[in-house]
Amino acid sequence: MKFKTVAGGIATLAAVSLILTGCGRADESAAGPAEVTTIDDSPATGTISVWAMGAEGEALPAFVEKFQEANPDVKIDVTAIPWDAAHNKFQTAIAGGNTPDVAMVGSTWMADFGDAFATVPAEIATDGFFPGALSTTEFDDRAAGVPWYVDTRVLYYRTDLAQQAGWTQAPTTWDELQQLAADMKDKAGAEYGIRMPGGNDSFQGAMWMPWSAGAELTDGDAWTLDTPEMTTGLEYYKSFFDTGLADANADISAGATEAEFVAGTTPMVVEGPFLRGQLELLGGPDFASKYATAVLPADTGSVSFSGGANLVVFNQSKNAESAWKLVRWLSEPETQAAFYETTGDLPALQAAWDAPALADDASLTTFGEQLQTAKAPPVTTSWVQVAAKGDQALEQLRRGGADVPAVLQKLQADADAIGLE
Repeated sequence: MKFKTVAGGIATLAAVSLILTGCGRADESAAGPAEVTTIDDSPATGTISVWAMGAEGEALPAFVEKFQEANPDVKIDVTAIPWDAAHNKFQTAIAGGNTPDVAMVGSTWMADFGDAFATVPAEIATDGFFPGALSTTEFDDRAAGVPWYVDTRVLYYRTDLAQQAGWTQAPTTWDELQQLAADMKDKAGAEYGIRMPGGNDSFQGAMWMPWSAGAELTDGDAWTLDTPEMTTGLEYYKSFFDTGLADANADISAGATEAEFVAGTTPMVVEGPFLRGQLELLGGPDFASKYATAVLPADTGSVSFSGGANLVVFNQSKNAESAWKLVRWLSEPETQAAFYETTGDLPALQAAWDAPALADDASLTTFGEQLQTAKAPPVTTSWVQVAAKGDQALEQLRRGGADVPAVLQKLQADADAIGLE
């Protein structure tokens, strides 16, 4: 299989914050083709136009040849789109009634365009997807898409340095994680014990701590950012900087995380699956024996971030029935496992993880376990703006030593002003 060396397949907040600011939901499309509410098992026919971004857009034309072989009267026309152009392209296409039949949509974009997406037919079962991934497809009390691939964060730690520090297993609790970080620094020669999120997307990257303490971002009607549980999570985040176990001025440029991890100067980090490929490139094939992955240490629970991308069919699709048949094929366990081997994308369908390529990889099965409890940000157009305010709040905690309750009170006021749309 191929490792991704960048998280290009995930629509990160940093990549989309400028183009989403001030952008509401897509306008509802004019009346078009009749909605397809059911699909049968007959072969797909006609032309299916597909838009996909990043590595997925590059890999998809060859990958769908197998679907075309099984459906000889269908032609799939894939257009690969750069991530930084995709949002505007979707807006323009929806406004002009020139959408493709099928598109890959980053999970954080679902609210922006959900009005233009058709409802998933009942024949496409969605109960086998990871809950966090499935939650990103829920729009206006309906399923507006199908999870395609998923991303989450787990703990990476240097096992060789952990052994020098007297540890033979991964930490499982918050107290153990902090103790291991201290022992890595004091007994194994690390400069810092762990890298904590900083810079753009830091609030999203740090949410595993509030979530693990029982916090929720909303109650369904309003933002809930100044709760005791959120305070507990961010007090824990701040404690690593207060004790010198994390670097408040850590280099956040590309490649810095893996360079420090390989060098052993910062031997623990919470990151996604793409880091595995980067570590192999930098540390060499033998470096895999020097680290392991583990589910995130728990407070009241172990909860990580869930991201990824979904497959949608547009209301304006001219070949919706065949489009949904393609989506159904891409959602089958064997197809999702094969796509993982092609791209390194983690399957959103739990049954796909039984494939040997995933089940026999010890450092990868950690991600499958973590995905059982991973959570996604709310499907709302205002999340990007609120998360940017959260980045500023963490900056105050990290560098200024600010008071957590006061910072969260300000964040709550900012979020209330932005609204939950």
